[in-house]
Amino acid sequence: MDMQPEHIAEFLTRHPNFFNDFPTLLADLHIPHPHGTHAVSMSERQLIAMRDKVRMLENKLAELIQFGEENDGISDKLHALTLALLAARTPQEIVAALALHLREGFAVPHHALRVWNLAGDAVPGLTDPVSQAAHDSVAAMPQPVCGALAVNDASDWFGEVSPHLRAFACIPLRPAPGAAPVGLLVLASEEAKRFYAGMGTLYLERLGQLIGAALVRMQG
Repeated sequence: MDMQPEHIAEFLTRHPNFFNDFPTLLADLHIPHPHGTHAVSMSERQLIAMRDKVRMLENKLAELIQFGEENDGISDKLHALTLALLAARTPQEIVAALALHLREGFAVPHHALRVWNLAGDAVPGLTDPVSQAAHDSVAAMPQPVCGALAVNDASDWFGEVSPHLRAFACIPLRPAPGAAPVGLLVLASEEAKRFYAGMGTLYLERLGQLIGAALVRMQG
């Protein structure tokens, strides 16, 4: 009687001592090599499977280490920017510190910043008027939005380079979690994969909170 492979697997699972009762089968059974055309014994096949599993775990560990190192690097850069924002005493100094750290620390080639309801004198570029549609779009963002440009008006903020930009990260400037946004930071790149839908936004969200808090501090 023919048996289905699932039935054989189920039988062996329910009878773990099967090969103890029939030890010669381990030496007599030969199965195809997973990485070649010749046959190997079951014990050799088990050894190959273990080696493959160890190799997979080693690759996974290397990947986790790489992610950890990258996160450490981002944390260090964000800390340096935080110190610069704390030292800033005017909105102009915030703009200058942000531009420096985005360019040299994070290698972000282009960015645009707009703030509304900022007390004090107008700052060209920073406090330029923003449409109500842009206000509404930013207010509706629960977190940064990456990929395509989420605020259409922001395309004009980049001037001549705008037609060449292919990836964006729109970051609401909230001085605290859940607070109403006081502005918008848009990061942009000519590289389509630099900012993409579904990427992690934790550090982007923290960046928006840092800038928002620094700006609110300026208002007393």
